[in-house]
Amino acid sequence: MIRTATFVISSPDVSSCPKSRLPEYAFIGRSNVGKSSLINMLCHNPKLAKTSQKPGKTLLINHFLIDECWHLVDLPGYGYAQAGQKQREELKKMIERYCLMRETLVSLFVLIDCRHEPQKIDLEFMTWLGENEVPFAIVFTKSDKLGKSKLADNVNAYKSALLDTWEELPPVFVTSSETGLGRDELTEYIETLNLQVQQ
Repeated sequence: MIRTATFVISSPDVSSCPKSRLPEYAFIGRSNVGKSSLINMLCHNPKLAKTSQKPGKTLLINHFLIDECWHLVDLPGYGYAQAGQKQREELKKMIERYCLMRETLVSLFVLIDCRHEPQKIDLEFMTWLGENEVPFAIVFTKSDKLGKSKLADNVNAYKSALLDTWEELPPVFVTSSETGLGRDELTEYIETLNLQVQQ
């Protein structure tokens, strides 16, 4: 369970991120996937990450210090249709530079809205992560919006789509910012990775 969460800094590029050796876990997903709400749920703080009904709100790399021992990172969403081509390209470069150059990054958490069938942009991004050997886990959001049967169908559809090109699936979590589902599983997974990093 996360006890303390403090905002550290917003950075326009990986070169401006904190010069820290603490392990880092970054959250990313398509715009309006519920990223800020999930971060706030995990940290038991509804005001930690700024939520918005308007997609594309996060345009910087936001660092939060968790329990004085690791960083949670809120990355900009990808594929924001309303952004201009230039801004989309700049955000893409920022995200790619962070993923490839941030030495303290332990794992990326790719957020997927469970209400939708597999999206090309999500599958392409995860393929890029795999090709570049960036460790990641998949986090399905908004599970409270679907019945159990439909939720299972949609999650399995994503797994099937990935298994077309992947031999083995990354860790998969199902969450809800409304009910708190998945909080314990996610924080326990991060704790396990933290212990591995320390060894």
